[in-house]
Amino acid sequence: MLKRTLIGIFRSFETTSENPKYPGLNSRHFKLPKDKLWEEILAIVKKYPGLKLVHDVKSVGEILAEKRTATGRIQDVTFTVVEINPVKSAVDIYSASRGSLGDLGSNYRLILNLLKEIDRKLKDYADKPSL
Repeated sequence: MLKRTLIGIFRSFETTSENPKYPGLNSRHFKLPKDKLWEEILAIVKKYPGLKLVHDVKSVGEILAEKRTATGRIQDVTFTVVEINPVKSAVDIYSASRGSLGDLGSNYRLILNLLKEIDRKLKDYADKPSL
């Protein structure tokens, strides 16, 4: 966490992936069809405190939201839901702060908090253990 905060002096984005650079930023896999996972993620986004839904495109599995930080900066958050097979899907999150300065790790922390909420709400459907 400290390392990511220091890197955040210059870096203003973060993302999940199959092989993340930082702990806890693994893609999340679920035993749910893509459409069902997309609806579950959309419901989480709509209820998450401070997160404002901007746009969603079910056909491509993208949900765009934004969050205003305590300092007034805006973080753009993209959730991407992908189909692995007809009964399994995964979600990745990309978060970036608007502006030219770094984020001091705020995108990293936001993604970790969103993943905790997703893991909590969808624990019964988890396909791979969260790291």
